[in-house]
Amino acid sequence: MTRSNARELAVHLIYSRSFTGEEPETALEARLDKAYYAALSQENEVYAERPSRKQLAYLDQVVVGTANRAQELDETIQRYSIGWDLSRISRLTRAILQLALFECQWVEDVPVGVAVNEAVTLAKKYDGDDAGTFVNGILRSFLRGQEQAGTEAPSQEEAPQEAPAP
Repeated sequence: MTRSNARELAVHLIYSRSFTGEEPETALEARLDKAYYAALSQENEVYAERPSRKQLAYLDQVVVGTANRAQELDETIQRYSIGWDLSRISRLTRAILQLALFECQWVEDVPVGVAVNEAVTLAKKYDGDDAGTFVNGILRSFLRGQEQAGTEAPSQEEAPQEAPAP
C-alpha cells in the first residue's frame, strides 16, 4: 500500500469516526479486520492491498493523533475558514483538513507540500473542485500564519504556493 492510499484510508477512518464517535483504536481494529477489509476491497481500490507495518504505524499515528487533537484541529480550521462556521463544512472536508493539519504539524516524515497537495486531491475526489479550492485556501492561510508567527514554518520548496490540478 502506498502512503497516498494509507492517507486516503486515514481520511475514511477519521470521517467514519465523525458519525460513530468510536475510539480511534476501535475504528482501526474494525476497519482493518481481514474479512471487513476484504469486503471493502470490492468497493474501493484503496482497499485492494493491505497496509504494510510502516503504513499501519502511520495510520495509528494519524488516526489516534487527529482524535486526540480534534478540538485543537477544529479550532485551527475555524480560525482560517474566514466566513465559514465549522458546522457548514462537510464532515468529509473537515476530516481531510484535520488530517492535513495534523500531518503539517506532527508527522515528521511527511513534507508539508505533500500533505497539502494530497489533501487538495482528496477533497476534489470526494467533495468536488470547490472543496479542493477551499482546502487549499485554508491550508495556505494556516502555513502563512505559521510563518508570520515565527513557528517552525516549512520552506517554500516543501510548501508550493498552489496545489497542482489532478
